[in-house]
Amino acid sequence: MDSAPAKSSRGPRADASRNRDRLIEAATKVFSAGAPQASLGAVAREAGVGIGTLYRHFPTRETLFEAVYRREVEQLGDLAERLAREAPPVEALRLWLHANVRLVATKRGMVEALHLVATGSTELKAYSFARLTAALGLLLDRGVAAGELRPDITAEDLLRTVIGIFYADSSADWQASALRITDVFIDGLRRV
Repeated sequence: MDSAPAKSSRGPRADASRNRDRLIEAATKVFSAGAPQASLGAVAREAGVGIGTLYRHFPTRETLFEAVYRREVEQLGDLAERLAREAPPVEALRLWLHANVRLVATKRGMVEALHLVATGSTELKAYSFARLTAALGLLLDRGVAAGELRPDITAEDLLRTVIGIFYADSSADWQASALRITDVFIDGLRRV
């Protein structure tokens, strides 16, 4: 008879999941404050866990950045789905694009690190591009079906444009400029 304990097929314990979530939230807060090089110890303190707990979940700074980036992508995808249910098509698109601008504005301290993580991993880049284009495609398709948006732009084209807006201006008032440019672009997408 085998005396080894049976392995469980259950997922992570609830406290482990909560710790992981707290670490991601803390990392987002610490790194977004303009300190992408802040110590992982600072992240652990902000989350209220020990450094060992942080390293069990995220053995490197890059794995922590990747987790933060994935969470942001998921939140944007979820927002698009909610807006598709709750807002008129053009307004849903505008709200989603503005949320992207605000997200990047709050993450200015992390932009370089997130960009390196996203471009460094082919799988992560493919995942995020697919998730964001699907979210954007949902909003564009609704607008086209309602006869409110032109059908000649793809979600991929619009996503590339938005990313270009984020990186085109590094001045202090870049957010106001990005919101204006986004609104002009949306107006250009409207069917007249």
